[in-house]
Amino acid sequence: MFPHVRVGGSAHERGRQYGEQAAPRVHRSIEAYAGVFAHYAQWDWSRVTTEARRFVPAVEDFGPAYLEEIRGVADGAGVDFLDVMAINVRTEVMYAAKARNAAAMLPRTLECTSFAAVPDDGRAVLVGQNWDWKTHAFQTAVILECEPDDGPRFVTAVEAGLLAKTGLNEHGVGIATNALASDRDLGEPGVPYHVLLRALLAAETPTAALASLQRSFRSSSAHYLVAHRDHLALSVEAVPGTFVDLHLAQPDDRGILLHGNHFTHPRMADVDVSLWLMPDSVFRLQRARRWVDAHDPYDPRTYEALFADHAGHPLGVCCHPDESAVAAEQDSTVLSVVMDLDALTLCIADGRPCEVPFRHLDYADFLGGAR
Repeated sequence: MFPHVRVGGSAHERGRQYGEQAAPRVHRSIEAYAGVFAHYAQWDWSRVTTEARRFVPAVEDFGPAYLEEIRGVADGAGVDFLDVMAINVRTEVMYAAKARNAAAMLPRTLECTSFAAVPDDGRAVLVGQNWDWKTHAFQTAVILECEPDDGPRFVTAVEAGLLAKTGLNEHGVGIATNALASDRDLGEPGVPYHVLLRALLAAETPTAALASLQRSFRSSSAHYLVAHRDHLALSVEAVPGTFVDLHLAQPDDRGILLHGNHFTHPRMADVDVSLWLMPDSVFRLQRARRWVDAHDPYDPRTYEALFADHAGHPLGVCCHPDESAVAAEQDSTVLSVVMDLDALTLCIADGRPCEVPFRHLDYADFLGGAR
């Protein structure tokens, strides 16, 4: 079971509580990413933190409180601020490494399969995903439960030290996400991926969530799936840039959105590097569509079973590591999440869902103040 970390208060104070409670896992995150950068980019950690410093002004302009949260995490965990900044901009720094170092590799990795289900018969809106990543994440994942003094309460399943990943907030906003890559990903300073995810969980409405993706220069490509308990959902494929570099898609006629780790919007004009980095994505998305067609798309058990599916094994929706690969290149499904935005519940499999059951977490009391 991944540990739960509950924090509150001002930006620095909640960050400090987070870092203090999750200190061993924050230390493991830093250690693990030092190894990742050494393997893929031949950069030592001091070079990584130097690159991370370039993103500080963009984050401060976008939201000074997010920078204070990062400072608080560092203080609570007893590490340097730039160590925590570096893991929060790891995606962007890796692309900067590739742009600045001809010998650098981008990690060929597996990532996520996400969904939203918006029924028209009064049943609850569902949103969720699995998360495939490096196997060290089994030692770093936490469930962060946050009660800020300057925004909505939220819950997110995230790597220790990072601001946010998939989650939901007290206003019934639910967020899932998928990594993407384009030829425009060069690691240029802008608002980082994980800071944007934190901003989405601070949104009181789906419109505010979309606006947060539009208002500043984004540094990296990503897919953001935004859903709301008022039976609203939107798929946002982003490349680095401004509001003109977002590709939006509505749910299909059944109210379903499914996404993998490649661009699907017909107007995407840039090179989809995702298909080179994550070629399994097209097969996972194919499998997800067929699975949802064959099962009740508004039943959370449909997605719990999908996330345990092994078609294409070991590179299926439920990912298993390639034991023949070196440790830095081994990937696995780390966790899977299915959220009910009406009941404010989160069901999580702490590990590969073919091996561990989903546990039911009821956040109606913690998140129920805005209902």
